[in-house]
Amino acid sequence: MSKTIWVLVELENGAPERSSLEVLGKAARLGRAEAIVLGAAAAEVAPDLGAYGAEKVYVHADTAYDNYLTLPALETLSRLLQQHKPDLLLLATTYDLRDIAARLNARHSLGLITDATDLAYDGDTLTVTVPWGGETVVTATHPGSDTGIVMVRPKAFSVENFAGRTAEIETLDVSINAQSQTIKVLETVTVESEGPALEDASVIVSGGRGLGKAENFKLVEELATALGGAPGATRAIVDAGWLPYSYQVGQTGKTVKPTLYIACGISGAIQHLAGMKGSKYIVAINKDEHAPIFSIADYGVVGDALTILPQLTEEVKRRKA
Repeated sequence: MSKTIWVLVELENGAPERSSLEVLGKAARLGRAEAIVLGAAAAEVAPDLGAYGAEKVYVHADTAYDNYLTLPALETLSRLLQQHKPDLLLLATTYDLRDIAARLNARHSLGLITDATDLAYDGDTLTVTVPWGGETVVTATHPGSDTGIVMVRPKAFSVENFAGRTAEIETLDVSINAQSQTIKVLETVTVESEGPALEDASVIVSGGRGLGKAENFKLVEELATALGGAPGATRAIVDAGWLPYSYQVGQTGKTVKPTLYIACGISGAIQHLAGMKGSKYIVAINKDEHAPIFSIADYGVVGDALTILPQLTEEVKRRKA
């Protein structure tokens, strides 16, 4: 019997968040995917969600979902869960959705599994792959007696195309009570940064301990800039204080899937590979010809990254000029 899997689709500037679409595609591969979309732009977005895997979309186009923080969405989702009892609520890992998931878990005593990188059904039992600590991957399970909640890492899955699928649209007739309209969003501030975000970059140049010292990471940044990409790092150099956590790629960092991933001075520990092995093309630069990174690289360069990176950056600039 096919499982019914719900996905709450977040909207940003009137469009679905990529992380929600990633999860929706996975839901469609697991069973019958149904989406919930809330907010002023919900009615406009809903018809497009069939192409991303939804077979049915619940819609409520009330501006309260946009103007008040999470509680209106929580109340609506809580009622829907009690009424329809889907097998699974699958959510992307974002600040708002973490808040909603935690509150639903406490309110209805539902099983909650976080930080998932993969999931599958074995009969009625849901099995979920979860990184645990720095070196361990565990399999968590949900027995299937009640609705389970699973939160998924961004970029764990790709956005899928279900061309030709048309979703059934159901407009919700629910009132939003005053108690849920207590935390108002007064202002949204966008932090400006140069270059693409690590999660969205099509090119990533990452550095590891093979760079020798923190000052040498500038070589990674220079190549990333020349290629129009983003710099990344291993846990080892983040833990060493070279860079903030926002740069970290790997099992305990960010999962990325760029078109091109250049690993510089990175040995290829399994924890790092877990965060970047989905890259389309992988280039490895390392002095150790036996480094594990070469086993997954499409192109390997045996040599000192400190010598090769400046030369590569200059060649990129020359060709672009």
